[in-house]
Amino acid sequence: MSEETLRRDLRAAFANRAMLYWSIYRSLAAALGSDQAEALLSAGIRARGAEVSGVLAAHAPGDMPGLRDAFLGTIADQGRMFQPEVVRCDAGHLDIDFHRCPLKETWVEAGLPPDTVARLCRIAGKIDNGMFETAGFTFTSETWAPGRDGCCRLRVRPGSPATP
Repeated sequence: MSEETLRRDLRAAFANRAMLYWSIYRSLAAALGSDQAEALLSAGIRARGAEVSGVLAAHAPGDMPGLRDAFLGTIADQGRMFQPEVVRCDAGHLDIDFHRCPLKETWVEAGLPPDTVARLCRIAGKIDNGMFETAGFTFTSETWAPGRDGCCRLRVRPGSPATP
């Protein structure tokens, strides 16, 4: 199998994941309303992030260069689909901006309205909350919003040292 075929298959897997999120969200929203659907789906995705946070935890509470390398190492296809840019990495900060996202691109290609795409980006972004917060870091993010270029902006700060 060629590298090109593998990349195409990986992109298709991300597109399937995006549409799965959309399907689950629509079902939950029809039964419970949009806000409750967002809360439930966000909680599940955050929980998954917490489950896979171990690769980052070794760098808590404040090894930001180590965290940068470990996190970037988890991004499929060496980051090609997301195009991460490390904006800042020093003792007190790890700031990463993503210039692309295959999930967002799929929702846009599917013709979803911008406010729906923004909601789905907020939901999908909760995986990062689960990963970084559970690993022991302070974390905030700014997910994509209509009128803004790129995608997510991650801001990670050292966490509090673990209590024995």
